[in-house]
This record gives sequence, C-alpha cells and structure tokens, in this order.
Amino acid sequence: MRRKQKSYPSNERNSIAKHQTNGSQRRNFLKKSGLVIGASMLGNAVFANPKSTDTSSKKEGKIANFIDKQRVLGSGAHSLKVSALGLGCMSMTSKSYNPVRDKSDMVKVIRGAVERGVTFFDTAEVYGPFSNEEYVGEALKPLRDQVVIASKFGFSFDNGRRAGRDARPASIRKAVEGMLQRLQTDRIDLLYLHRVDPQVPIEDVAGTVKDLIQEGKALHFGLSEASPDNIRKAHDVQPVTALQNEYSLVQRVHEHAAIKVCEELGIGFVPWCPVVRGFLADRFNEYTRFSEDSRFSSVPYLTPEAIKNNMALLNLVSDWSAKMGITPVQFSLGWLLAQKPFIVPIPGTTRIHHLEEDLGSADVKFTEEELSAFRAQMEKIELIGVRDADSAFRDS
Repeated sequence: MRRKQKSYPSNERNSIAKHQTNGSQRRNFLKKSGLVIGASMLGNAVFANPKSTDTSSKKEGKIANFIDKQRVLGSGAHSLKVSALGLGCMSMTSKSYNPVRDKSDMVKVIRGAVERGVTFFDTAEVYGPFSNEEYVGEALKPLRDQVVIASKFGFSFDNGRRAGRDARPASIRKAVEGMLQRLQTDRIDLLYLHRVDPQVPIEDVAGTVKDLIQEGKALHFGLSEASPDNIRKAHDVQPVTALQNEYSLVQRVHEHAAIKVCEELGIGFVPWCPVVRGFLADRFNEYTRFSEDSRFSSVPYLTPEAIKNNMALLNLVSDWSAKMGITPVQFSLGWLLAQKPFIVPIPGTTRIHHLEEDLGSADVKFTEEELSAFRAQMEKIELIGVRDADSAFRDS
C-alpha cells in the first residue's frame, strides 16, 4: 500500500504553497525496497546531490542495461534511432513548474544523461524563450555526433514573450536559423511544429520543412498535438518521423486516434508529460494546494477536486508498483513503453537521481495478462480534468 506522505510548505515562487511533499519519500521508497534503479553496488551514487556528476562508480544493473536500450522513431529512410527514453529539458528554464535552474548545473545533468545512455534530447525555442536551447547547445556541443537533438518552432514572440502561433514559411526559416545558432550545431535532428497554426495550411509547413531537410538544416520532421487529419496531410508532403503528444496513465485520449495513425503510417510517438507533472511520482496528495502564480494551479487535473478524485489512480499505480518491486514512476514509464515499440517518452527532470530512476523503467516488464488486468482496473476509475474524447480528433 502507498504510504502516507509527509507534507511541508514550499518557499519557491512557482511551487506548491502548502502541503507539498519533497523528493525524499521517493528516494526512501527506493532505498527500502532495495530496487534503486541499479544494483546495490551503486550505493549513495543514486542519491547524490543533483549538482554532482561523479560517474566514477561502475554503472550496474538497470543503468548499465539502459545503454543498450534503443528504439526507432519513424520508418524507412525517415527513421531515427534513439534511446528508449529521452530527456525533456523544458523544466530547466521554462519557469512553468519550478524556478530557472543554473546553466552550469543543467549542463552537468544533460551530460550526465549522455553518460548514462540517453541519446535523445528535447527542447524548443519557446522554452525560456530561447534560453533552453542555449543550455542544450552548450551541454551537447562536445558530444554532438553522439546524440539526437529535437527542437520545436511555431510561435511568434514580442519582447521576449510568446505572442501567438506563427508557422508561416518565412517565420519557420527565421526560427531555424536562431535554433542552429543557440544549439551551436549545423542541423536539427528532429524539427517539430510545436503547435498547428490555424492560419497556415499544414501542407505549407511540411513543404518548408522538406526544403530545410534538402538543405541539410534539418534531418527529420515532427509534429506536436496535431489532429489525425493534419498528420496525414503533412505526411503526404514530407514524411513525419515523430508525433509528440501528451500521453500518460492520466491522459490517454490519444489512444483513440493519434497512436493508431502513427502505427498505420510508420510514425514514432513521443509522449510528453509522461508522469503527469509529478503526480505519478507521488508528489501531490489530496491536501496539496498551489499558489495563485503557479502554473500548476491552471492544470485541470491538478485542482483540489481533481487530485482528491484522481488519487484513486495513483493508489492503484502504487499498489502495482509495490508488488512489482519498482517505483510508481518506473511503473508509469514502463507502462508507456509496453504499449507500442515505437513509443519513446521524454520525462523531464533537473536532478540526476530522478533521471536514474526514470531510466530504470526501461527494464520493467509486463506480461499481457498483467497489462490487461491493470487496464481493466484503471478504466473503472473516472478521472477528473482530463481531455475529452473529441479532442483526439482536433489540433490542440
């Protein structure tokens, strides 16, 4: 059974105003369960200060195995081999869910991810804006040929702030030139349209990216939160390598259409927010309250009413993970990986020990009977604050 959380008041501007649990519970669970991502020989390395990049200890168990865990996004000439999990870098600079982190610290985290077998890194010009790409670029410049960098365009900016969607061909080209400079590279491995611009035909976007690919400034084309119709239209002009949508044990609406379209067309699927902004990391409970200026307070499934209701799912995940000897995070990510071989989640973190916990999910195994039994139990829980079924067929 899931243990009751100890709560404490937060002092960070964009974090929980009161009764937020800290990360120690998750680490204590790992210690006591004896399933700390890797074998016990890792000792305290798993729980090192997030500023630490000591990798002198031998990488045993699940961390060592992760280096060999790879998946393929896309198909044929438009396929892209990446690690089974990527690293979402948004939270390092976006100010959405935590204060901006120190660049030197985040460079160490990103390079630490490479050392542990991660080859897939996700950023966007809007994260910061712009500063996130600078972090990623500085961290990966000396490792450029060992990694896959994904970035996203599709917004306009006014005085350094997002000011609406803009996917006009000239704007795409301007965005890509900025990306290349900030990322300190000559190509974007996976260039996504961040959000569909209703004023620009998706065929024009795909055609512009096709030209950029022919010029060598991008290597593969991706979409994010596009409708099935627009996925098909874009794919007809320039084959899509990956679709990046919100997908998790809480947000499952894309099972209705997008994942099926990806399977049909040979497109990889990259879930963002795979642990539900920390909810599936057992970070919140029914007593959690957020400050008014926190972006958490605007998330529909994190209202007090929704959290109280949705705790039933977290309790179910906690029960299953305890029986399997893993953490709720590992269960949640492992479940996503088990859905389709072309799914590559990109959990975000700013801490090495959380990264190592995430990577342990690549070794989580489910039988078909377990997947069926869990889904049957999960689907009995009516969640609050999730996307409606019709949203699966709309651009988000």
